[in-house]
Amino acid sequence: MSNEQAAQPTFSVEKLYVKDLSLEVPHAPAIFLEQETPEVDMRITTENAKVEENFYECSVTVTVTAKLNDGRVVFLNEVTQAGIFHVSNVSEEDVKLLLGVACPNILFPYAREAVSTTVTRAGFPPVLLAPINFDAMYHQAQEQQAQ
Repeated sequence: MSNEQAAQPTFSVEKLYVKDLSLEVPHAPAIFLEQETPEVDMRITTENAKVEENFYECSVTVTVTAKLNDGRVVFLNEVTQAGIFHVSNVSEEDVKLLLGVACPNILFPYAREAVSTTVTRAGFPPVLLAPINFDAMYHQAQEQQAQ
Protein backbone atom coordinates (compact mmCIF):
# COMPACT_ATOMS: atom_id res chain seq x y z
CA MET A 1 0.00 0.00 0.00
CA SER A 2 1.41 3.39 -0.96
CA ASN A 3 1.79 6.26 1.52
CA GLU A 4 -0.99 8.11 -0.32
CA GLN A 5 -3.41 5.20 0.25
CA ALA A 6 -2.33 4.84 3.88
CA ALA A 7 -3.10 8.53 4.53
CA GLN A 8 -6.64 8.33 3.12
CA PRO A 9 -9.30 9.10 5.75
CA THR A 10 -11.34 6.03 6.59
CA PHE A 11 -14.61 5.57 8.44
CA SER A 12 -16.34 2.20 8.64
CA VAL A 13 -18.83 0.26 10.71
CA GLU A 14 -17.14 -2.78 12.25
CA LYS A 15 -20.00 -4.15 14.39
CA LEU A 16 -23.56 -3.18 15.36
CA TYR A 17 -25.20 -4.68 18.47
CA VAL A 18 -27.81 -4.23 21.16
CA LYS A 19 -25.82 -3.47 24.31
CA ASP A 20 -28.77 -3.22 26.69
CA LEU A 21 -32.48 -3.91 26.38
CA SER A 22 -35.07 -3.74 29.13
CA LEU A 23 -38.83 -3.65 29.34
CA GLU A 24 -40.99 -3.24 32.41
CA VAL A 25 -44.79 -3.51 32.55
CA PRO A 26 -45.19 -3.05 36.31
CA HIS A 27 -49.00 -3.03 36.45
CA ALA A 28 -49.73 -5.99 34.14
CA PRO A 29 -52.24 -7.51 33.69
CA ALA A 30 -54.63 -4.83 35.05
CA ILE A 31 -53.02 -2.10 32.93
CA PHE A 32 -54.28 -3.82 29.77
CA LEU A 33 -57.87 -3.11 30.84
CA GLU A 34 -57.31 0.67 31.00
CA GLN A 35 -59.08 2.69 28.32
CA GLU A 36 -57.05 5.87 28.85
CA THR A 37 -54.39 6.75 26.26
CA PRO A 38 -51.08 7.05 28.08
CA GLU A 39 -48.71 10.00 27.85
CA VAL A 40 -45.50 8.81 26.15
CA ASP A 41 -42.16 10.41 27.04
CA MET A 42 -38.95 9.71 25.14
CA ARG A 43 -35.36 10.51 26.13
CA ILE A 44 -32.28 9.97 23.99
CA THR A 45 -28.65 10.03 25.05
CA THR A 46 -25.48 9.27 23.12
CA GLU A 47 -22.09 8.15 24.38
CA ASN A 48 -18.80 7.26 22.77
CA ALA A 49 -15.44 6.00 23.89
CA LYS A 50 -12.17 4.95 22.32
CA VAL A 51 -11.83 1.15 22.40
CA GLU A 52 -8.31 1.00 21.00
CA GLU A 53 -6.27 2.84 18.39
CA ASN A 54 -8.64 3.94 15.57
CA PHE A 55 -11.61 2.01 17.05
CA TYR A 56 -14.47 3.68 18.89
CA GLU A 57 -17.67 2.47 20.49
CA CYS A 58 -20.66 4.74 20.06
CA SER A 59 -24.07 4.11 21.62
CA VAL A 60 -27.54 5.60 21.45
CA THR A 61 -29.84 4.98 24.42
CA VAL A 62 -33.56 5.47 23.91
CA THR A 63 -35.81 5.45 26.97
CA VAL A 64 -39.55 5.41 26.36
CA THR A 65 -41.93 5.74 29.30
CA ALA A 66 -45.72 5.57 29.00
CA LYS A 67 -47.74 6.80 31.98
CA LEU A 68 -51.41 7.30 32.76
CA ASN A 69 -52.73 10.60 34.17
CA ASP A 70 -52.68 9.14 37.70
CA GLY A 71 -48.93 8.53 37.36
CA ARG A 72 -49.04 4.76 36.94
CA VAL A 73 -46.42 3.48 34.50
CA VAL A 74 -47.93 1.56 31.60
CA PHE A 75 -44.52 0.47 30.33
CA LEU A 76 -40.87 1.51 30.49
CA ASN A 77 -38.62 0.45 27.61
CA GLU A 78 -34.92 1.20 27.39
CA VAL A 79 -32.70 0.23 24.46
CA THR A 80 -28.99 0.90 24.06
CA GLN A 81 -27.94 0.31 20.47
CA ALA A 82 -24.19 0.36 20.02
CA GLY A 83 -21.58 -0.01 17.35
CA ILE A 84 -17.85 -0.25 16.90
CA PHE A 85 -16.52 2.16 14.30
CA HIS A 86 -13.11 2.31 12.66
CA VAL A 87 -11.83 5.86 12.10
CA SER A 88 -8.35 6.65 10.86
CA ASN A 89 -6.45 9.55 9.29
CA VAL A 90 -9.16 11.98 10.43
CA SER A 91 -8.54 15.14 12.46
CA GLU A 92 -9.52 15.06 16.14
CA GLU A 93 -12.27 17.63 15.52
CA ASP A 94 -13.72 15.52 12.68
CA VAL A 95 -13.53 12.36 14.83
CA LYS A 96 -15.67 14.16 17.44
CA LEU A 97 -18.15 15.13 14.73
CA LEU A 98 -18.29 11.58 13.36
CA LEU A 99 -18.86 10.13 16.84
CA GLY A 100 -21.37 12.80 17.80
CA VAL A 101 -23.41 12.95 14.59
CA ALA A 102 -22.64 10.29 11.95
CA CYS A 103 -22.49 7.30 14.31
CA PRO A 104 -25.76 8.13 16.13
CA ASN A 105 -27.44 8.62 12.72
CA ILE A 106 -26.34 5.09 11.78
CA LEU A 107 -27.43 3.58 15.12
CA PHE A 108 -30.78 5.31 15.65
CA PRO A 109 -32.83 3.34 13.07
CA TYR A 110 -31.76 0.10 14.80
CA ALA A 111 -32.72 1.50 18.21
CA ARG A 112 -36.05 2.72 16.83
CA GLU A 113 -36.81 -0.77 15.45
CA ALA A 114 -35.84 -2.42 18.76
CA VAL A 115 -38.18 -0.09 20.70
CA SER A 116 -41.08 -0.72 18.31
CA THR A 117 -40.60 -4.50 18.36
CA THR A 118 -40.18 -4.72 22.14
CA VAL A 119 -43.23 -2.58 22.92
CA THR A 120 -45.32 -4.56 20.42
CA ARG A 121 -44.21 -7.86 21.95
CA ALA A 122 -45.29 -6.50 25.34
CA GLY A 123 -48.84 -6.26 23.98
CA PHE A 124 -48.99 -2.54 23.21
CA PRO A 125 -49.34 -0.66 19.93
CA PRO A 126 -45.92 0.07 18.39
CA VAL A 127 -44.14 3.26 19.41
CA LEU A 128 -42.98 5.02 16.27
CA LEU A 129 -40.10 7.34 17.07
CA ALA A 130 -39.62 10.43 14.92
CA PRO A 131 -36.20 11.01 13.36
CA ILE A 132 -33.70 12.84 15.59
CA ASN A 133 -31.48 15.74 14.53
CA PHE A 134 -28.18 14.52 16.02
CA ASP A 135 -26.35 17.42 14.38
CA ALA A 136 -28.39 19.90 16.43
CA MET A 137 -27.98 17.78 19.58
CA TYR A 138 -24.20 17.68 19.07
CA HIS A 139 -23.87 21.44 18.53
CA GLN A 140 -26.12 22.18 21.53
CA ALA A 141 -23.92 19.96 23.72
CA GLN A 142 -20.79 21.72 22.38
CA GLU A 143 -22.26 25.13 23.26
CA GLN A 144 -23.16 23.93 26.77
CA GLN A 145 -19.60 22.62 27.28
CA ALA A 146 -18.17 25.96 26.10
CA GLN A 147 -20.19 27.79 28.76
